[in-house]
Amino acid sequence: MRFSFVLFIAVILAMTGYSCKEKGAKYIDQGEIHYNIDYIGTLGAMPKEILPKNLIVSFKKDKILFEMVSLFGNSGILNLANPEKGIFDTYFSLFTFKYYYAAEPGELYPGLEAMEGMVVRKTTKTSIICGFNCKNAEVTFPSDRAKVYDIWYTNEIKVKNFSASTPFNQIDGVLMSFFFFMGPYELHFNAETVYKKDMADETFERRDKFIRVSREDINKFINKMISL
Repeated sequence: MRFSFVLFIAVILAMTGYSCKEKGAKYIDQGEIHYNIDYIGTLGAMPKEILPKNLIVSFKKDKILFEMVSLFGNSGILNLANPEKGIFDTYFSLFTFKYYYAAEPGELYPGLEAMEGMVVRKTTKTSIICGFNCKNAEVTFPSDRAKVYDIWYTNEIKVKNFSASTPFNQIDGVLMSFFFFMGPYELHFNAETVYKKDMADETFERRDKFIRVSREDINKFINKMISL
């Protein structure tokens, strides 16, 4: 009987205690956050297995890089913010096609227009994700105000303007669990690991070998990729 009880506790700990890891102290100002990605909705003809499985966010004070790349064909989307150098870029790559759009400060990342009109309401709910104390906000959309989405964020990672170019720009903190609407489906991101590490300044430099295009064109490329 005692063995069964110990086994039960071990299973519970395995399910709840190791789902998210923190590799470093709180209040870090540079490092990486690794998120898993869940896709909800119609994925078209593209097999789910070749879609990006992770989002990696690299940060150093107010410099931020969102990187969502598939191992298949080195395809994906990058969002780069380097305020010191006036860089607010979105990069799109699909096989040999490489394009980028240079935005203005505070401009919404391309591909997220479906999230316009949403309402964000902060609540008093709290949680712990990857060892960080997190706050909650509820999100609703004009099409169905009864459907509520939860997002979680923390003030214990010292990144400036983490959400400035996302639809959650009114959230003053680092997003730990959130979502984007892109094309016909939802992408849900949940932090799995937070790494404290020294980030090279070159990580946040403008990429070369990409062709500059308009916002309209980069949106077309993004929509075409996610609708394959």
